Amino acid sequence: MTEKLYYIDSHMHRFTAVCTACRDTGGRYAVTLDRTAFFPEGGGQLADTGSIGQVRVLDVHERGGEVWHYTAAPLEPGREYECALDYEQRLRRMQNHSGEHVVSGHIHALYGADNVGFHMGTEFMTIDLSRELTWDELMEVEHRANETVRADLPVKTWFPAPAELAALEYRSKLDLTENVRIVEIPGVDRCACCAPHVAHTGEIGFIKLLDCVRHRGGVRVSLVCGMDALDAVRVMQKNVTDVSRLTSARREDTAAAVSRLLDAQQQLKERIAALGMANARMRAASFAACEGNICVFDDVLDDIALRELVNLLCEKCTGYAAAFSGSDEEGYRYIIGSRALDLRAMARDINAGIGGRGGGSSEMIQGRASKSREEIQKFVESAPV
Repeated sequence: MTEKLYYIDSHMHRFTAVCTACRDTGGRYAVTLDRTAFFPEGGGQLADTGSIGQVRVLDVHERGGEVWHYTAAPLEPGREYECALDYEQRLRRMQNHSGEHVVSGHIHALYGADNVGFHMGTEFMTIDLSRELTWDELMEVEHRANETVRADLPVKTWFPAPAELAALEYRSKLDLTENVRIVEIPGVDRCACCAPHVAHTGEIGFIKLLDCVRHRGGVRVSLVCGMDALDAVRVMQKNVTDVSRLTSARREDTAAAVSRLLDAQQQLKERIAALGMANARMRAASFAACEGNICVFDDVLDDIALRELVNLLCEKCTGYAAAFSGSDEEGYRYIIGSRALDLRAMARDINAGIGGRGGGSSEMIQGRASKSREEIQKFVESAPV
């Protein structure tokens, strides 16, 4: 059984160990050591990576008390190796994981909500809560969580005896009875967890809640801690600064500036839509009533105005009115309408004639056409009614 150094000192990132086994697993090698500081994936935390000697450790898993290191090259059983973790990665994960415990503890104490799901991603973590919380409530949690960081409380870990475990109150998503490791932040949280954590809450550095969305009757909270939180704040600060410069507004006024721009954009969209409808009516008025089909190409009108044009042209022909927008190089989107014909029944033949794909109702079909403008116009204008 592997001696687990990560439970003795979570900050240990350099150590020596003897290779006890090495198996070829087809492209990777499964290696065991007499002792290891490499944490295997578990408790919501990803496995450590690093090196054993000069060989990269790609993944780590535990089976039956043995920790298996999956390496890029074979190692020699019986030989002692210098081992090194990717410590920056390990530290960031511990900062995040310990920060999640702090946040979950305060949420439970303040609002009685349980952490029912936890995921540690590469950019941020998510916590799924059993009930809904408002953003203001979560901001109170964030404030208290960072007060806990400032207090630099000890993070205690131990494996309680069965009798002690039975008497303990602690958070757990599973019904555990043996080999349970408890992680406790006094006065804040006590939780079953197998992952490495920081030794004191001050090592977390900073806790930042990013977002909150409704999820399965509760909420999903996104957050970052430690150096990842600093990175996230730097990105947010850069974005705010960029928007400030683009809008010529102070950083504290960027939301109002963007709101004004969106209002102006909406007004422009409404004016453009009104002009498009007027253009469609003018285009339709330029056509005389006719026997057969009408074919028109337009690169200005949007889909709504193009549909209006087709509806108006349907009143002027005995066949169908077809409007196309696009180019020979990129293809055309089309809308075809009729008051007299069953277009749903005709769709296959029309699509075959224009190299199209699409469908719709008996009065209107739409889709895309791949043939050239000349071929499309020739087909539509010569198609029998």
